[in-house]
Amino acid sequence: MHIYHLTQWLMFFFIYSFIGWVWESCYVSVRKHRWVNRGFLHGPMLPIYGSGALAILISTIGFRDDLRFIFFFGMIAATALEYITGVVMERLFHVRYWDYSNQKLNLNGYICVSSSICWGVFSILLVRVIHVPIEEAVLDIPLVITDAVALVLTAAASVDLTQSFNEAMDLKHVLMQLEASKEQIKKMQEKLKAVSEEMLTDYRQRSEELRRDYRRRSDKLIEDYRLHAAELAEKNRFRKKAYLEWIDLKREQKRLQLEELREHAESLMKEKIPSRMDALTGKEWRDELAALKKNIAGEFSRMSSRTDKSYLHIASQLRRNPTAASKKFTKALEELKSSLDNIK
Repeated sequence: MHIYHLTQWLMFFFIYSFIGWVWESCYVSVRKHRWVNRGFLHGPMLPIYGSGALAILISTIGFRDDLRFIFFFGMIAATALEYITGVVMERLFHVRYWDYSNQKLNLNGYICVSSSICWGVFSILLVRVIHVPIEEAVLDIPLVITDAVALVLTAAASVDLTQSFNEAMDLKHVLMQLEASKEQIKKMQEKLKAVSEEMLTDYRQRSEELRRDYRRRSDKLIEDYRLHAAELAEKNRFRKKAYLEWIDLKREQKRLQLEELREHAESLMKEKIPSRMDALTGKEWRDELAALKKNIAGEFSRMSSRTDKSYLHIASQLRRNPTAASKKFTKALEELKSSLDNIK
């Protein structure tokens, strides 16, 4: 058995990462009926395949003449790597970039029996068939050239990893904000509803008028967007523009919702304190409304902080990982994914 040099191991890693990228991109593209640059990174490589190949090669070094041991040790090594990688990435980004939850005999959605069996079969195919010519080709390259190529590829992959990591953090940040915003608005709506129960009938009528006006403006926004989106679809271009316009639509809907809440709170603050309320209760009531107005202003600020650039980063991540899922931010992630579905 040949003892590989460190840079030769790196070459194997990059080669199998590329092969994995070709396989995954072609497979997903066929299923989606459009080209999908699959994976966490921008470049043509899937590190989970490169890491899996190295784990298999290392774990089967002493058993390459026995198919049973290749299958067993390769399966165990690759499955363990897949599980650890899945857990770490979800802990970091709160997004699951692959999900086996709908597969039988899965473990927390990170691994499943069918995937593990595939790893075992792939281990045999890798060790006995694929790796043989690749090993010969890499070993035939002078070590000085291998060192240089490995250095260049490592530098390029590091830049790609840094950019992709930042995009994933953008996604996590926006998901956290969207989910928190939904909860915050829901709480503010409930608070205003509770306070308004203390008000007069004529105020309740004005409040209902505000809600009707919000629904009317929101419905008009959606209708205008659909007409414009249909026009863009007919032209079969401006995908980026269509996506950003959809994002603007969602921002405008949120802005109208916040404006409704703000007008609601301001109207309540102008109302006279009902005679049945004592002074202390009235003060608490106005303090709550003042706090609500401050929260609403904070939501406006957070909404404006989510730039087009961050949303484009998110679109790039989700296009490369169409099966991405999140237990913590399910609704927010589905909303973002639906934006891409709307502009296909």
